[in-house]
Amino acid sequence: MSPTPRMLPLAIHLSLLAVTASPAILAAETADDQPVTLDRVHVVAIGEDPDKIAAPYDVIDGAAAIERGAATLGDALGILPGIHVDTFGGGAGRPVIRGQTAPRVKVLSDSASVLDASDISPDHAVTVDPLLGQRIEVLRGPSTLLYGGGAIGGVINVLDDKIPERIPEGGIDGHVVVRGNSVADEKAGAAAITAQVASGLVLHAEGSWRDADDYRAPGMEEPRVDGSFAESKNASVGLSWITDSGHVGLAYSYRDDDYGLPGHSHEYEDCHPHGSTLHCGGHDHGDDGGDDDHDHDHDHDHEHDHEHAPPVVDLVSKRVDLRGEYRDPLPGFARVRFRASHTDYRHHEMEENEIATTFANKGYDSRIELEHVPVGSWTGVFGLQHADTTFSADGEEAFMPKVDTRTTGLFLVEHFSPSERWHFELGARHEWLEHAPVNDERNRPKFDGTASSFSGAAIWSLLPDLSLSLSAARSERLPHAQELYARGIHLATNTYECGLLPSALTCGGDANDAPLHKEVSRNAELLLRKTHGNLTFSVGAFNNEIDHFIYARTLDRHEDFRLIKYSQRDARFRGVEAEVTWQATGAIALTAFGDRVRATFDGGGNVPRIPAARIGARLDYANGPLDGELEFYHVKRQDHVDDFESVTPGHDMLNLTIGYRFANDQARVFLRGANLLDEEVWNHASYLASVVPLPGRNVTVGIRYDF
Repeated sequence: MSPTPRMLPLAIHLSLLAVTASPAILAAETADDQPVTLDRVHVVAIGEDPDKIAAPYDVIDGAAAIERGAATLGDALGILPGIHVDTFGGGAGRPVIRGQTAPRVKVLSDSASVLDASDISPDHAVTVDPLLGQRIEVLRGPSTLLYGGGAIGGVINVLDDKIPERIPEGGIDGHVVVRGNSVADEKAGAAAITAQVASGLVLHAEGSWRDADDYRAPGMEEPRVDGSFAESKNASVGLSWITDSGHVGLAYSYRDDDYGLPGHSHEYEDCHPHGSTLHCGGHDHGDDGGDDDHDHDHDHDHEHDHEHAPPVVDLVSKRVDLRGEYRDPLPGFARVRFRASHTDYRHHEMEENEIATTFANKGYDSRIELEHVPVGSWTGVFGLQHADTTFSADGEEAFMPKVDTRTTGLFLVEHFSPSERWHFELGARHEWLEHAPVNDERNRPKFDGTASSFSGAAIWSLLPDLSLSLSAARSERLPHAQELYARGIHLATNTYECGLLPSALTCGGDANDAPLHKEVSRNAELLLRKTHGNLTFSVGAFNNEIDHFIYARTLDRHEDFRLIKYSQRDARFRGVEAEVTWQATGAIALTAFGDRVRATFDGGGNVPRIPAARIGARLDYANGPLDGELEFYHVKRQDHVDDFESVTPGHDMLNLTIGYRFANDQARVFLRGANLLDEEVWNHASYLASVVPLPGRNVTVGIRYDF
């Protein structure tokens, strides 16, 4: 790694210190009578106009996510066009955007990275709680370069009030929400309060809990899915100093989860590779991950053991956040925004009340953004981001070594509006990445590399409320530590994993060794959007060609267990997304929506776990205190499958939501029925697609009180 990126972490922290200690900022007077409100689409750029975003974007209100019964971040977003969820029981669910999930989909907590273990495995929860989020923003396209060139799928930004950005009107506000659900006997609730405690000082405290039993699913031999229970407790306290010019604050957050892992099989615990073949049981071996290129017999004798109770994840995450934003900090700059966080994350995977494996991720993430004043018709933001983390896995499924990872990125996004009818966007990002194994018995080498990404977009306003946009991006992604170094059994995905490194360092046999390349994505997208009037719509098509796409290639298979080798192959993702809404009357709106993504490898074959196409309609009603939503959609049969996958049947989904707000406009009750047809739902995007179905017919009821 060159000397320049080694100096960048120091530069970031010095910049943050300089910004927060600026005499001009410290001297700013507090606006007690005029609360400072900074309401915008954060994920795009500081102060960016949402109508000038070239790629599709979505915003979900946190209250709406609660009323939909969302238990995970994936649940909260899964109905949006182009977005699905990689489900794993009741406690984990990663978002899937256009067929891509972690590590190609980046999740942020108010623009700062979420440091957990969800990018390692689908059974690891994303440590963001929908019960506490104020708003969830989803962005695809050029402006994702603000947060990572590898975010090929998109960026999800969960906004919260941990660190207040405004002085509450009347000096105090907050809310309480309580929710229950029938399918898992769920009891959940959240509460938050924001109060001015001194001139310019605002305190925020919040907490949530959720307790859900194993959920019921139709068509099962047992009435409930064993191991699909989930419990979660979250708490946060933050203090912010707010002035006429902006704010700065600190927050501490604590999360404690316990959830089961349904479908977790122990019958393949002794499986191991011999070169490129898989051996399960039958003889003694000195190395549970050893390669023996001279032994290629398929001895698949195995005694199945079904008596184990499902494993349980015991998760604890502790996080400290620093956030701030100020207007006109220096001559030539309209705004500065900074974020820094430190996270101490660990989870135990418990089997029979004993710790089987411990995963830990500890480190910090920091970034600073500067928005320059308009230069002619140009506006934009540039900045610096750095993260330093240590990930470790210890125990039975320690399929990765302990790895220190450093990433540093420089980014720039510029907007140019030569006229009312044209808007252009340009973006660039350069990253340095270093993975360094720590005390590794196999002496797997350090990896370091650089990646550069570029984007451009043009928006043509055909009419004041109708636009046509074309965006294109060339993004480079460097490998994740798991993709490089994996060597070992991974029961959550029923695989024995071998990394990209040569077989002598990981596994998979010498014949499967190959040079390592950067993953390069070339994405183009066309979007037609109408944003105002009785008829609004967003209709788009995209084509994403990825050179050296990193994927888990199956070398051998025994029953449902596979030997996989992370490999690279050119792939193509293409698809369409559409949502059309007609405001039929002042009270009634009709919406049609649908999405489809097709992902194939060059030369033939299908990329695995790609969500099936869906199409549906929604009827919304709102008149005075009463509102409701009737939603129906059909998910098609997914038969574009990889060799090891099974065809997933289609299903119909019928949901109904009714809400009523009382006269004081502070209290609201809601009732939601989901999967009212009690369909068997098998999620093709999940690793448990043919093993664990989604919940059956269920009813959610709740009340929210704002003060």
